[in-house]
Amino acid sequence: MQKITIDPITRIEGHLKIEVEVDNGKVVDAKSSGEMFRGWEIILKGRNPVDAQMITQRICGVCPASHAQASTLNLDSALGVKPPENGRLIRNLMLGANYIQSHILHFYHLAALDYVDITAILNYKGKDPKLNRVKAWVKSEVDSGRTTAAAPFLPRYKGNYITDTELNIAAIADYLKALEMRSKAHEMLCIFGGKMPHEMGIMPGGATQKPTVDKIIAYASRLKELQTFIDNNYIPDVIEVAKVYKEYFSIGKGCGNFLSYGVFEEDIDGNNKLLPPGVYIDGKLKPFSADKIAEYVKNSRFSSGSGLHPSKGETVPQPEKPGSYSWIKAPRYDKKVVEVGPLARMVTAHLSGKNENVSKLIEGTLKIFNADINALFSVLGRHAARAFDCKVVADRCAEWVKQLDPSKPVHNKFEIPAEGKGMGLTEAPRGSLGHWITIKNKKIDRYQCVVPTTWNAGPTDDMGQKGPIEQALIGTPIKDPKNPIEAVRVVRSFDPCIACAVHMINPDGELISKFRIL
Repeated sequence: MQKITIDPITRIEGHLKIEVEVDNGKVVDAKSSGEMFRGWEIILKGRNPVDAQMITQRICGVCPASHAQASTLNLDSALGVKPPENGRLIRNLMLGANYIQSHILHFYHLAALDYVDITAILNYKGKDPKLNRVKAWVKSEVDSGRTTAAAPFLPRYKGNYITDTELNIAAIADYLKALEMRSKAHEMLCIFGGKMPHEMGIMPGGATQKPTVDKIIAYASRLKELQTFIDNNYIPDVIEVAKVYKEYFSIGKGCGNFLSYGVFEEDIDGNNKLLPPGVYIDGKLKPFSADKIAEYVKNSRFSSGSGLHPSKGETVPQPEKPGSYSWIKAPRYDKKVVEVGPLARMVTAHLSGKNENVSKLIEGTLKIFNADINALFSVLGRHAARAFDCKVVADRCAEWVKQLDPSKPVHNKFEIPAEGKGMGLTEAPRGSLGHWITIKNKKIDRYQCVVPTTWNAGPTDDMGQKGPIEQALIGTPIKDPKNPIEAVRVVRSFDPCIACAVHMINPDGELISKFRIL
């Protein structure tokens, strides 16, 4: 039995430690530990309710638009206000832009380097100045024996990378192109949000910016470029990687249960959504009920609050709590472990029959690989679902932007009540995101957030059930304990997100090796 500790997982946002036990070349046990306490719920207590949509965006710099959306829906609910049609559309367009940049970021800049051989660039003989700069850069590092200056390409795990030189070089070219594409998606959000990260264009009752003709054209023109990139580069690249690593259709399944709150309102009441809510548990699709959400803290560094609905949630830190190993709580739906994220959205949308575009993408891809839907419950399934999610959202944004009417209002008036309760449920790029608020004396009395990575990276719960990432790691083959790239591929497929060092120890605590991996 060997114990491997990766602390932190790199190329993700935040500080996530993974511990796995390996026996006969496979993971037999796993722990996922969030190594940072931030306490946003405590920070918000006693503040003006409308501060929440600005403060909660600081939870994440990659997808602040999602927290802006969840918080604003939360306030809409508590204040009893709804957006006008323009307000609904602008919110969707800002959130959609953030989805696009986040998905492109994840595949190309966070995950692809687990598969692409960057040293293949040394064989490049073309004239593209960007690729030749990368070639010169990597060559200098390889020739000198150094690697730390070639971040984010080197250093890296030793492992089985793509061997096709042309495919590697094409992927590196798209890596560079994706940087430009992400910039355009950020610009799209800024057109209506003012800035990115942490937009200013959203408020209870709607949005803050009127949709002028210039803004509509600016958004639509950038979006068209992104649609071309998604169709001609992103989705084909995911499929090409999948062809090389077909074994990853059977690695990283996880719990096999999925949850989606639904996202992108198609009417001002929020009754219809582009991607519908739903819960897939034990092989059956069921209606979603927010009342069935609860958080458990037996193995989390909190002193109380186990089994509570988030609207009654508590955030009382206990750093030295015996037996605890994570700052992440363990959310459950009807006491069941569920995975959230693009895969959950695609599964629920496909099985519900409410989005034919999703179904066409899924069925077309499964046909390429002669596989059934169970193949999606995997590392490659998550990457494919994220690409499909990106396309479906981008294509719908192209329709929403045309529906804006510069002559109509973008927000409705509201007043802060002396007392009130609210709930804002949406989907961040990484999965189901919920905010809950209680107002007393016109101030925030209680505020709770349950974010996607809480669902996916949470620890074992009070019933002894491991979290989704922990379950996905179990059974993963590890060829070389000193280079556990297979485990990292599983974790990154969930898109938790940032980075620093990797340590590996044996069961006796003796240091095997220590190295810096970007």
